[in-house]
Amino acid sequence: MKNILVPIGTAEDAHETLQYAVDFAAEFGSKVYVMEVYNIRAVAGDLANIDEIVAERSREHLKRVIEKVAAKGVDITIATYNGGIIEGLKSIEKELGLDLIVLAPRSNDNREELYLGNVSGKIVKRTNIPTLIVPKGTVFKPFTDILTAFKSGVLKDKRILNPLLFIKEKFNSNISLLFVKTPGYTKEDLKINMALMNLSENLTLAENTTTYLGVLQHFETQHPDLLCVFRRKRGFFKKLWERNTIPKSEFFAPVPVLVLSVKKD
Repeated sequence: MKNILVPIGTAEDAHETLQYAVDFAAEFGSKVYVMEVYNIRAVAGDLANIDEIVAERSREHLKRVIEKVAAKGVDITIATYNGGIIEGLKSIEKELGLDLIVLAPRSNDNREELYLGNVSGKIVKRTNIPTLIVPKGTVFKPFTDILTAFKSGVLKDKRILNPLLFIKEKFNSNISLLFVKTPGYTKEDLKINMALMNLSENLTLAENTTTYLGVLQHFETQHPDLLCVFRRKRGFFKKLWERNTIPKSEFFAPVPVLVLSVKKD
C-alpha cells in the first residue's frame, strides 16, 4: 500500500482525519497526499493571476492542517486541483496511482443527521478507489476483528480484496464474513468467490431486507473494529445512487468502514 490520499475539507477537525491516515500509513510505509480542490473559472476581465492566488491560499490552508499533525516519519505531500473533486481524484490517480482514500464521513457538511455528507458521498459513489471512512474523533489502532458484509459473492477480480488482505496480514486480523441474502437475490449471487471465502473460515448466512439491517443484527455480538463492505449500485450504499448523502437513519457505523469496489479501472 504505497500511496494514500486524504481529501481535506473545511471542517475544523480535518487534522484528526489526516492524523489517522498518517498513523495508518506509518504501519505500511506509505506516502500520504493531502488534497484540496478549488474551482476557478477564468472569464474575460479576471485578474491574470487569480488561479495562482487561490492555489496559494489552498496550499497555505493545507500547510496549517499538516502543522497540527505528528508526521511520524511519513512523507506528506500537498496536492491541489482546480476543478471538481472527482476530476481531481481521477487526475491524481492517473498520475500517482492511489491505493487508498482516507476521509471523514462529513468533510464539509455540519448536518449531524447525516452519516455521509455530499462530498464524501460523492467520492464513495463515483470513484473505484478503495476508501476508508473514519468517524470523527477516531484514533488509529490496529484492526483486531473485521466484519466483511456482502449480499453477492460475485467478484470479477480478486485484486479488489488487496486492501483487506494487506490489513489482515499486517495486523493478523480476524475476519468474519457475513453473507446477507436480500429480496431479489439471484443464483449467481450465491456463488461466493473463492478469494473471498479464503479470507476466513467464519461465514455467517443471514436473510434481511437490506445488507445494513443484516449487519446491525450481528454488529453488537461480534464487536468488530472495522467494517468492510463493497461498492455496488444495488449493494450496501445503494441509496448513494439516488443521491450523494446518507442519513444516519439509513446507515451508521461507530467504527471505520472500508469500502471496496467490485470492479477495477
